[in-house]
Amino acid sequence: MLAAFGHEQRLRIIGELAMGRVHVSELARRLELSRPLLYMHLERLEKAGLVVGNLELSSDGKAMKYFELAPFELRLDVDLILSVLGKTKETST
Repeated sequence: MLAAFGHEQRLRIIGELAMGRVHVSELARRLELSRPLLYMHLERLEKAGLVVGNLELSSDGKAMKYFELAPFELRLDVDLILSVLGKTKETST
């Protein structure tokens, strides 16, 4: 989860999705990112459980991919940082 937050573009995506669910093309326009790059970041966020993507059919039968934020809470403390680094308080001193 920390790695997902560790990139400015992913933080920008979270910021946009905080306003509500968005179609991928619209999100790419808002963020001025290519769709392949956006999909790469969305995949990271989805694997971390921060966003959810859903395919929907439009009225003309086209598949449309929408993303929205998943409910999450991040509690950052020393123990979490040490666990990410593969350390414990005993081994870090």
